Amino acid sequence: MSKTFSPTKRFLIKGVIATCLLSVTRVGFAAKMAQIIAVRVWPSSTYTRITLESNIKLNYKCAQLFNPDRMVIDIDNLNLNPTLKTISTKILNNDPFIKSIQATQLAPSTVRIMVELKQDFYPNTFTLSPIAEFKHRLVVDLYPSKSASADDDPLLTLLEEYQRGDLNKKQAQIKSPTNKKKNSPIIVMLDPGHGGEDPGAIGYKKTREKDIVLQIARRTYNLLKKEANIKVYMTRNEDVFIPLKVRVAKARSLNADLFVSIHADAFTNRSVKGSSVFALSTRGASSSAASYLAQTQNDADQIGGVSRSGDKYLDNTILDLVQKTTLSNGVLLGSAILNRMKKVNNLHKPSIEKAGFAVLKAPDIPSVLVETAFISNITEEQKLKTTSFQNQVSKAIVDGIKDYLKRRKN
Repeated sequence: MSKTFSPTKRFLIKGVIATCLLSVTRVGFAAKMAQIIAVRVWPSSTYTRITLESNIKLNYKCAQLFNPDRMVIDIDNLNLNPTLKTISTKILNNDPFIKSIQATQLAPSTVRIMVELKQDFYPNTFTLSPIAEFKHRLVVDLYPSKSASADDDPLLTLLEEYQRGDLNKKQAQIKSPTNKKKNSPIIVMLDPGHGGEDPGAIGYKKTREKDIVLQIARRTYNLLKKEANIKVYMTRNEDVFIPLKVRVAKARSLNADLFVSIHADAFTNRSVKGSSVFALSTRGASSSAASYLAQTQNDADQIGGVSRSGDKYLDNTILDLVQKTTLSNGVLLGSAILNRMKKVNNLHKPSIEKAGFAVLKAPDIPSVLVETAFISNITEEQKLKTTSFQNQVSKAIVDGIKDYLKRRKN
């Protein structure tokens, strides 16, 4: 990461958040009581997320306390049920941010959640409306005020810019590298899809896409690291939710030359199978299946959960700047990977497909999305779980990248 929070900035953030009163609806005597139906905690090295899922929207207020660092969330119209009581058991000893969480019945219809932190932090708290299999959710994201990996990973800064609404504005200021030295390493960004609150597609035997693609991405990363002229990064290397725009922004911030998003998606018909590779289309999808897959992937932000107060600049600020050479090189890269994938698995379509995947919309980075196989197909779900198939897919992606580098257009 390129910067840390200044003390002045920290105090400003704290001053604003410490008095946040986020309840928007008064609870009448006849109001339906809220009920917590699931509690989830997602720790990562970047930030920790707490999610409370409920039958109706939660009315709450929050405050930040210091010496020691704590966060208090009071939820009205709620009783402490067995599900909510389990929240104290959700914290791992190695959680980098949270020391403990306790839920208590503060008043007859008010529950207090006390979060004790291990370090200075700033929170982002918001609610999400029902989507997919999720009902109403209250989300608490806890970010460190400074990152131990600040020198080499821009992710925390990018997430901060996203939450503040500045990401597109900042990204528009990035200039594409020009006159790159001939012997400079090729920078590849691998993007394991989904993560954290967003499981991605789920197979018949409950295999989660987010887990499989992270395993494949790690194998691909290890192979690429062995290449003398390639430097490789990952948008995520743990079970954490990263918004789509932040994935693209991380690639641009690290001056990536290539962006490869790795998935194992699903379709409504379980007989559908085969590997696919997609490039960005600015004129609609190449098939109805491609359109369906793009829509499911583009819904990741709503499923994974992003604050409506986040990046408020127009989506098209950067994404409409996609260059012709970038698009053609994306097709070239995708075709090279697909040519290698056909030796590993049957292809869903014999040629590269196109659709409007949001994660492929970097204006200056050739980008592709690899659908390794259909996790909704029972046979391919089992195959995706095997080490041998994951290794074969990883090698196909690496060989495809190497083939592309010999033929790319400058």
